[in-house]
Amino acid sequence: MTVSWTKHRFSGGVLVFDTANTVVHRGDASRSFDRFDDRAEIARFAAAASDFRADELGGRRLTVDDPQAVAPCVLAIREASDRLFRYAAAAGNIEARHLPGLLRACAVGLDQASGEIGMSGQPYGDPSLPIAFEAALAVSALSLLSGDAVKRLKICPNCNWLFLDRSRNASRVWCDMTVCGNRHKARRHYNRHKAPLEEVSHA
Repeated sequence: MTVSWTKHRFSGGVLVFDTANTVVHRGDASRSFDRFDDRAEIARFAAAASDFRADELGGRRLTVDDPQAVAPCVLAIREASDRLFRYAAAAGNIEARHLPGLLRACAVGLDQASGEIGMSGQPYGDPSLPIAFEAALAVSALSLLSGDAVKRLKICPNCNWLFLDRSRNASRVWCDMTVCGNRHKARRHYNRHKAPLEEVSHA
């Protein structure tokens, strides 16, 4: 089934978290599923990310020549990133043992990069040229290893997605207030009003 890659699916704040969040209900074996099980979705995701992550990418378009061929690299970066940053979001620090796997996966992805990357103001390189999705994914992951990014890593308590909290005082709770925040409020409202009704029904 073709996925509708809407704005909500890019609530991670950075490309690498949007990609990690393509595993839905991660950690819940009874409900979890992978949107990239259909490898064609990798290319569709990259096309949507080119628009929704245009600011991060500096306007550089993402390319996927062969979804089947790039899938092992994309999934390796995705899983290594999720493992490292999910732990860091919970613990507040990066665990050293998680770094080698991420660095190895990113090295493979960066083999597909061309031209200069990492310049000030243009970490993804020349915006007039496309960049391989797996290379951009590696840049996105590696860029979070410096600065204060670790202090802004969050896990949404509703959907378990990773997201980067860019709010001024790092006070965001939900990956997307209009979706997860509203669902939480609806549940709280339901639970608050359910108890009195149950009391009446059992009177």
